[in-house]
Amino acid sequence: MGPLSARLLMERGRPKTDRLGRIRSLDLSGLKLLSEHLDPKLLSRLTQLQELDLSNNQLEMLPANLGLSHLRILRCANNQLGDVTALCQFPQLEELSLEGNPLLTVSDNLKASFLLPKLRKVNGKDASSTSSQVENLNRELTSRVTAHWEKFMASLSPEEEAEKAQADFVRSAVRDVRYGPESLSEFTQWRVRMISEELVASGGTQVHEADIPEKSSKATAVQEPRPALELEPLYFLQCHSKNNSPQDLKTQLWACAFEPAWEEGHTEAISQSVATCGGEAVCVIDCQTGIVLHKYKAPGEEFFSVAWTALMVVTQAGHKKRWSVLAAAGLRGQVRLLHVRAGFCCGIIRAHKKAIATLCFSPTHETHLFTASYDKRIILWDIGVPKEDYTFQASQLLTLDTTSTPLRLSPVASCPDAYLLAGCEGGCCCWDVRLDQPQKRRVCEAEFVFSKGSEARGQRVDGLAFVNEDVVASKGNDLGTICLWSWSQTWVSRGRQSTVAVVVLARLQWSPTELAYFSLSTCPEEGIVLCGDEEGNVWIYDVKHILAQQPPLPATPQAPTQILKWPQPRALSQPVTKTMVNTVVANPTFTYLTALTDSNIVAIWKRH
Repeated sequence: MGPLSARLLMERGRPKTDRLGRIRSLDLSGLKLLSEHLDPKLLSRLTQLQELDLSNNQLEMLPANLGLSHLRILRCANNQLGDVTALCQFPQLEELSLEGNPLLTVSDNLKASFLLPKLRKVNGKDASSTSSQVENLNRELTSRVTAHWEKFMASLSPEEEAEKAQADFVRSAVRDVRYGPESLSEFTQWRVRMISEELVASGGTQVHEADIPEKSSKATAVQEPRPALELEPLYFLQCHSKNNSPQDLKTQLWACAFEPAWEEGHTEAISQSVATCGGEAVCVIDCQTGIVLHKYKAPGEEFFSVAWTALMVVTQAGHKKRWSVLAAAGLRGQVRLLHVRAGFCCGIIRAHKKAIATLCFSPTHETHLFTASYDKRIILWDIGVPKEDYTFQASQLLTLDTTSTPLRLSPVASCPDAYLLAGCEGGCCCWDVRLDQPQKRRVCEAEFVFSKGSEARGQRVDGLAFVNEDVVASKGNDLGTICLWSWSQTWVSRGRQSTVAVVVLARLQWSPTELAYFSLSTCPEEGIVLCGDEEGNVWIYDVKHILAQQPPLPATPQAPTQILKWPQPRALSQPVTKTMVNTVVANPTFTYLTALTDSNIVAIWKRH
């Protein structure tokens, strides 16, 4: 591809027009463009351009003077970019895509967040969490550079030339001011240089947080505490009763999962179908109406876990169709693959000789399923795509050995194809699950501990979930608290150690009960952590607000944003005054919340 021309821009621009100044959206993807092909003199004529797609080219840098001051959306995926500082010329940018640029690092993501005050989305994901991290880093770096300045100036003799001394200060600040893990050192040193140069330019009189760009109202709103959620109890269902008996208030319900909203052509579809399991039954319930859409029974089984996936299948007529498939497992060590819409079991995987405690699908490979068993093994399966007769042929990909029973599974959010976390009876462990490695049977890569001393190891972790791409919520290791910790900072500090102390970000106050196996869950889009307790309550935490507070965070556990009290529904003409909420899950938009109890009650709330 040669230099760009006005004719090409008008051909690929929208709306169709004969004037460059009227183009609002421009697609220049897949043209094998080099950086020198981006002619600032030509592109600056696009005075109304708001959306620019430069994906799938060969760009190594962005020219610094493109003149696109109104640009709101920029896509630069799958290029060879090595630096993001030129993004500062787009002050109105709200959405940015940088995926597939192998030379860019985590530090470049932080730089982009710092340089773009109105940024809302990066690579299709909410940017507010990164924005909060950048603000916290910047405050701490500003404080440390200021302290270094005061110490440096106090050490100067009157004879030393001020100009030379100031230049020495910038060099010494970049060399000596350190904060955060090594993986962020490129960003922190970049900011230290900027802060120290501005400090020198002001003569040391203006060191303040003016360095922090003013964020948009949406990003700033993250700092404010969330008002109490208005949740209305809708339904209390006994759909897992043994022999369909209304007298059954003893069947324990263990796990639930919302069906993802995969409706094609409906980008804003809301997930409102939830799968629940307990006893010998798996149910699919419509939360809006309280109707049990489907019920699958396996006599003699006790189901402990459910998980959804969506598969693209080809029908006998040759048409492509997306299937919602529900995996359910429990006491017998078998995984049942349920075609929910058709209402039948279309496959059974005899996965383990002992009970399966939990299972989950890979977030990146729709046919990859992890199963965790009381036989102290985690197995990764490829369930495949169903054949014409709607049957599955599963194959085993990996076996992961554990030293204690695995209770909860969570692929690492930032690298789900590389690492898997598991909360176990004996602690929290991590495995390398990369399929390009030769070993098909693997031991634990690292064990994470949550406190110092000889008692740190071997503590049960019965709650585990990612809040966002970096922050993990875990429970069980410390009585009465939920721990929030950083995966990236913990992993960076690991070195060659097999036992690693987690980098704790905050602790959350929870029930002081000594009872175990209350599973926590997260709602990443809303920044919320949820957990039930032994009295039927649901504890709700606004984690976005907590993590956005200025460091250091209080050492004492922080109180929940809200506690949803058990509403005491009636059963057998008597109020159910007390129950245990084993698990509680919300759909991604937090429109519906479902809690499962040890008294055969599925409780559903709706948010107003």
